[in-house]
Amino acid sequence: QVQLVESGGGLVQPGGSLRLSCAASGSIVSFDGMAWYRQAPGKQRESVAVISGGGGNTDYADSVKGRFTISRDNAKNTMYLQMNSLKPEDSGVYYCWGLRGRANYWGQGTQVTVSS
Repeated sequence: QVQLVESGGGLVQPGGSLRLSCAASGSIVSFDGMAWYRQAPGKQRESVAVISGGGGNTDYADSVKGRFTISRDNAKNTMYLQMNSLKPEDSGVYYCWGLRGRANYWGQGTQVTVSS
C-alpha cells in the first residue's frame, strides 16, 4: 500500500509562487498516471493537472494553463506542482492522486491560500 503525502502549501500573495510536492512511501514507477486536484470551500474537487506514467504527457485545466507546471521524479518517488502567478481563485486544498492498475491513491491534502 503506497501512501501519498503533500507538502509545500501555505499563504501567498496574489502574483506569488508556490511549489507543491507529493511524496510517495513507495515506488511510483508503476503508477499509470498521477495528478493534482484542488477543492475550494463549497465547490467540487476539480482536476488541475495530470501527468502520464512516464511523465511525457501532461494536461492542465484551462484556468491554470501557462501558470502551473506538473512534473514527476520517479527516482525520488515524488510529483511536483509549480504554481506561478497565483490568483485568489487558486485557493483551496490541493490533493495529489495516483492510479496503479485499478487502485486509486489519494493524499491528505495541503492548503493553499492566495490573499493579500
